[in-house]
Amino acid sequence: MENRTARLTILIDPRKKALFEEICSQQDLTPSQVVRRLIRQYIVDNANGRELPEWLTTAAQRGAEPR
Repeated sequence: MENRTARLTILIDPRKKALFEEICSQQDLTPSQVVRRLIRQYIVDNANGRELPEWLTTAAQRGAEPR
């Protein structure tokens, strides 16, 4: 299960941020949900043979948030 206490701070162009938030809203998703999904998929795609926990790979295959 993921620990949701870590914070990731990024700098992004304000125009991209506004567009990103608009698209997220249209899909009824929060920006945090989308970023977590992108990070999870990036880890799975670039693990380079590293063994990953089942909860991570299962959630990435579903494209969903792990419970």
